Amino acid sequence: MRLLIIEDDREAGNYLVKAFREQGHLAELAADGLAGYALARESQYDVLIVDRMLPKLDGLSLIAGLREQKIDTPVLILSALGQVDDRVKGLRAGGDDYLAKPYAFSELLARVEALARRRSGPRGEDTVYRVGDLQLDRLTREVKIGGEEVVLQPREFRLLEYLMKNAGQVVTRTMLLENVWDYHFDPQTNVIDVHISRLRSKIDKGRATPLLRTIRGAGYMIRENGR
Repeated sequence: MRLLIIEDDREAGNYLVKAFREQGHLAELAADGLAGYALARESQYDVLIVDRMLPKLDGLSLIAGLREQKIDTPVLILSALGQVDDRVKGLRAGGDDYLAKPYAFSELLARVEALARRRSGPRGEDTVYRVGDLQLDRLTREVKIGGEEVVLQPREFRLLEYLMKNAGQVVTRTMLLENVWDYHFDPQTNVIDVHISRLRSKIDKGRATPLLRTIRGAGYMIRENGR
């Protein structure tokens, strides 16, 4: 991926550039809104990471300006302003995702990779997801294991759909709350644990190696055995 990080805190910006480069990605840093806006207009990037509180041109104005110019590069807003109203403003300005500071780099990386896949990969347009012998049809709302239908409740279906869309990638609790529960629950709630447990009992029953895995300290992942 080629990334543009628009962050006026030099130490934080340089840390992100270094961290993404260590993951094998190309990353550039712009230290103010006007510089970031110019780079985003002139060059091709897979994802933009934009701080909200920027000198010369604030992050929301920057994003809105890009959208007015028909530039559809995915934008992840990274900000210390983390209240629901702040996130709503960011998304309505044209942002595609919003992550509040402080954050874990592993979550930031996962979100950026998800945005890049959503834009460039046909996978995001698939109507059928498959992981091993597990199949989910987004149109018919059917889930099958080895050809046999599995009955899921609506929220269980949404949870499995999101996990399978991001198969092979770590999905954090925050990502699940924001994409499956739409911010309606407190992050400390056990609603995720309850639904993960129910889902696991339906798709992993009788398996020697489960498809749905808990990644200690990070989140959850669904992937085919041996991969």
